[in-house]
Amino acid sequence: MDPSKSRQPTIENHVRYPTFQSLPPENIILIKSIEQCQNLTDEFKHAVLFGFDTESKPTFTKGEISTGPHLIQLATLDKAYLFQVSPEILQFLAPILANPKQLKVGFGLKNDAHLFRKKGLELSGVVDLAKAFKSFGVEHQIGVRNAMALLFKVDFHKNKKISTSNWSKKKLSPEQIHYAAADAYAPVLIFQELLGLGLIPKNISTLALELGISANPVKSQYGA
Repeated sequence: MDPSKSRQPTIENHVRYPTFQSLPPENIILIKSIEQCQNLTDEFKHAVLFGFDTESKPTFTKGEISTGPHLIQLATLDKAYLFQVSPEILQFLAPILANPKQLKVGFGLKNDAHLFRKKGLELSGVVDLAKAFKSFGVEHQIGVRNAMALLFKVDFHKNKKISTSNWSKKKLSPEQIHYAAADAYAPVLIFQELLGLGLIPKNISTLALELGISANPVKSQYGA
C-alpha cells in the first residue's frame, strides 16, 4: 500500500478529531443593505486576502436553472462578511471580485465563476485550493473538510441539511449564518498554512508575498 495514502483522511478519521472552532457570532457580519456595504469601504480597501465562498438556493427539479448566488461570503482572519445578494450589493462587490491584487481563496470555485458570469461579473485573483494537496498523496480535488483534517487535525463538520437549505431567504437562521461563515473562514487558514509550507504555486505565492500576506504557518495561531 502506498504510505502516502495513509495521510488521506477518511470520514472515520474525521470524527476522532476535535471539532473545528470557527469565528464567534460577534465576528460574523450579515450584510443586507448598500448602506452597510458603504460602511465597509475603508476596511475592504486595504484587505488583500479573503476566504471566499457562495451559497445558492438548491435546485431539485431537472432542468431548473439556479438563480444564485444568493449569499456571498468573504472572510479575513478576524471576521466573516455574509452578503445577501441584491443588484446594489453585487455592484459594491464587483471591483473586489475583479481585483487581481485582492486574493479570494476557496474550494470548488469553478461553478461560482459560472454563476457570476451569468450576472455579468468576472472573477480575478481567485485561488482554488482543491488541487493543492498532492504532497499529501492526494491526486484528486478535495474539499474544505478533508483539507482541515489534513492540515489541522480537526473535524470541519458539514451539515447536509444546512448546506441544502434555502439560502435565498431574507432571514437566515443562526445555523445557516454559522455554516456560511465557516465555509469562508477556513480557506484563509488553509491558504496561509499552505503558503508557509511552500505548497502554493509559485506565481500565487510570489504575488501573496508582494501583497504582504504572511507566509508563516498559522497552525500554532489556530491552536491545532
